[in-house]
Amino acid sequence: MRVLIADDHDLLRDTLVMFLESEGGMSTCAANSLPAAQERMETDGPFDLILLDYNMPGMDGLQGLFDTMAMNGGQRVALISGQASREVAEQALDAGAAGFVPKTLPAKSMINAVRFMAMGEQYAPIDFMTAVEDTPCPLTSTLSPREIEMLRGLSEGKANKEIALDLNIAEPTVKLHMKSLYRKMKVSNRTQAALVARDKGLF
Repeated sequence: MRVLIADDHDLLRDTLVMFLESEGGMSTCAANSLPAAQERMETDGPFDLILLDYNMPGMDGLQGLFDTMAMNGGQRVALISGQASREVAEQALDAGAAGFVPKTLPAKSMINAVRFMAMGEQYAPIDFMTAVEDTPCPLTSTLSPREIEMLRGLSEGKANKEIALDLNIAEPTVKLHMKSLYRKMKVSNRTQAALVARDKGLF
């Protein structure tokens, strides 16, 4: 099973490659933009599944997905995103995309989703597709000033100890703020929080 992962965020792309490579029977290729992904398709294809980040360079919204799906007589292509709305996901699925995968999906669930799509099925998480959408509001409006400082620190790749030193507070206090931050952002770890912050253009 061969998978091409295209995302301009090195951390997510490398982590996903690592997770998939650890699974038996999967091999991966990676790219950091749509043009690079399409070049890999031409030189290293065929792939059982192609994952495209909705916000990476060259995508131009859903047009990049549609163009990639049409290449070489038809490709199985899915979107991954930490920001795209349910409407975008529905449009992608209606157009025949292999699936839509939120970046906040737990690692094991993401691996299962990739395997599912590579086998020819269409995937989208039920809870994401059926959730009642709230009135849009900036993420920062739900976070306290201290939680925003936490988010900035982890977005810069700092450990809790470094954040504590920067802010002159105790490390256990940082951990408490982090728990509150994850809960409000609806993520489970610092990598997911950093990805959401990056996708929303906060830092």
